[in-house]
Amino acid sequence: MTPNNDLQILSLISSSSTRDKGFRLLMEQYQQRIYGAIRKMVIIHEDADDVLQNTFIKAFKHIHKFNKQSTLFTWLYRIAINESLNFLEKKKRRFFVPLEDHDMAMMQYLDKSPLIDGDAIQKKLQKAILKLPEKQRLIFNMRYFEDLPYNQISEITETSVGALKASYHHAVKKIEEEIKLE
Repeated sequence: MTPNNDLQILSLISSSSTRDKGFRLLMEQYQQRIYGAIRKMVIIHEDADDVLQNTFIKAFKHIHKFNKQSTLFTWLYRIAINESLNFLEKKKRRFFVPLEDHDMAMMQYLDKSPLIDGDAIQKKLQKAILKLPEKQRLIFNMRYFEDLPYNQISEITETSVGALKASYHHAVKKIEEEIKLE
């Protein structure tokens, strides 16, 4: 979506008579991409739906804080990633699950869920990505799957481009090693 369309959505949202239409357009425009980003982080469909809902609720509550320095997508993506990371952390604490056990449960979900499609190499890739530290996994997903440029990832994560490139490089190396082992 272009910045002009973002401005149109924001204009609709800012008027009480067109607010609902503006939010509907915002969701129609970005829901699918934001869901995809969340799903790559939390893996489980139902969890991704919950995080997506929380993301848009937070966006609705705080739309007045949007500073127009970035695109709506970048702003929503940042909210979604923060919500995803918070969700994963809460889930681990709530069930007193060690990180390794949680990651193992998500890998088993990849194997058994009828909602996860893809061939064996795709599942190997997903399992290798799950073994990355959360920050590297996040950066890898944004760069590899979303094909976001480093400057946009930098805006979302508030991390320097140099650090992002290094993190992505390390993630790729770890994934390559993990796939060779299987």
